[in-house]
Amino acid sequence: MFDKLEDLLIRFEELLNELNDPGVAGDPARFQKLMKEQSSLQPIVDAYKEYKNCNQTVEDSLAMLDGESDEEMREMLKEELSAAKDRIAELERELKILLLPKDPNDEKNVIVEIRAGAGGDEAALFAAEMYRLYVKYAEKRRWRVELLNADEIGIGGMKEVSFMITGQGAYSRLKYESGVHRVQRVPETESGGRIHTSTVTVAVMPEAEDVDVVIDEKDIRIDVMRASGNGGQCVNTTDSAVRLTHYPTGIVVYSQTEKSQLQNKAKAFALLRTKLYDIEQQKAHDAEAELRRSQIGTGDRSEKIRTYNFPQGRVTDHRIKLTLYKIDSVMDGDIDELLDSLIAADQAAKLTAMGENVA
Repeated sequence: MFDKLEDLLIRFEELLNELNDPGVAGDPARFQKLMKEQSSLQPIVDAYKEYKNCNQTVEDSLAMLDGESDEEMREMLKEELSAAKDRIAELERELKILLLPKDPNDEKNVIVEIRAGAGGDEAALFAAEMYRLYVKYAEKRRWRVELLNADEIGIGGMKEVSFMITGQGAYSRLKYESGVHRVQRVPETESGGRIHTSTVTVAVMPEAEDVDVVIDEKDIRIDVMRASGNGGQCVNTTDSAVRLTHYPTGIVVYSQTEKSQLQNKAKAFALLRTKLYDIEQQKAHDAEAELRRSQIGTGDRSEKIRTYNFPQGRVTDHRIKLTLYKIDSVMDGDIDELLDSLIAADQAAKLTAMGENVA
């Protein structure tokens, strides 16, 4: 591990020198690439430098203790020595986590699809609430949300909604949201006060760039039509909606949120590229069965991952058996505690799979 850390430290210094080169500053693409690499190495380098400083503190404290007779000074040195040793243990674990193989998609933007499952109108209502949850979470992190498509019902619910979240590290956090979300509550339309159980399915996909997926024009049928549903001026009076059909996979995507046909077409292609990229990602996950078993539910869309029980005010994540009694704040986008716990559990599982001590 420490040989690798020394190599990364050398590489970090090389990057700093390259970034200070006037020739690199004049090449925006190369400069951006080097900046991205430096940014990814910065946390590892900072932790490793602190680790080395703590080790030096231990050596200095031990050397000074050997020649120190003043009892008060010896106590100070012992405290400093103990604190440094404790910090070294913490940093060793942090460095092991920082050196875990990175998911190449972690820094990407995401496209999220929410679909109403079992439960009829109640499922559609909860799908709309889940959409608002993620919008509010994105706002808290100052990420941008762009609606791609929504199939709304008259009572404020959504049968289906697709949207893009743009922000640094969006996929690294939201990828754990893929799966079946179950809600238990008394619907407003239920006169007998009975608790109903409904479900929605959430799919979180890393945004695919042009270089990730090449789409052959011969494989696509493009249809334009008038948008349907509630809309503002011009939305329902011009052929602005776009539907793409991908023949090889049978995937159909639809976009009607913009007044401009060109904008809707761009959104539809972004969604199609992401869906095709997601298919390839799923194939890779399936091929890496052992790795997939060590992960915390980032691949199986049919897995029931979380229950939202409104009568008891609790949210339970079944993968890590974590229950929080703050359903109102969770539905208001306060999901960092859930996500942090999932990330920690995922890291611990990967360390264990690598034979590392996670205690």
